[in-house]
Amino acid sequence: MAHEPRKRPLFRKLDNHLLRVSDLDAAVSFYGDRLGHALVWRDDEAAGFALPETDAELVVHLHIGPETDIPVDNVDDAFEEFLAAGGEAVQPPFEIAVGRCARVRDPFGNIVVILDQSKGMLVTDAKGHVIGVKAGQ
Repeated sequence: MAHEPRKRPLFRKLDNHLLRVSDLDAAVSFYGDRLGHALVWRDDEAAGFALPETDAELVVHLHIGPETDIPVDNVDDAFEEFLAAGGEAVQPPFEIAVGRCARVRDPFGNIVVILDQSKGMLVTDAKGHVIGVKAGQ
């Protein structure tokens, strides 16, 4: 069955590249102190670092990764559209701190992580520790 081409691409940009680490403090020291990436945010399980030529982040996480997260306008809609186009579900949409997320697999076996920021953006204190989420405009 032929599909109508989308007027606007499904994927918006790259949000982050996420790496799994066994020690968050050691990862913060390595990527921040030794490699010079500015710490943007941190919580008990993960930390995000600035990449100087993009607004995408390098994220280290104790429990998930590696993966690259790609923003979409609405995860639930994008999930359904991805499946209708021939992809398959790996993990249906679920809640995350800033919105919703899902994992899908393309017809070639690649897992794609999609997310939206329907709840807003992370809010941090002066040291970069996450203290909440600020609703988007």
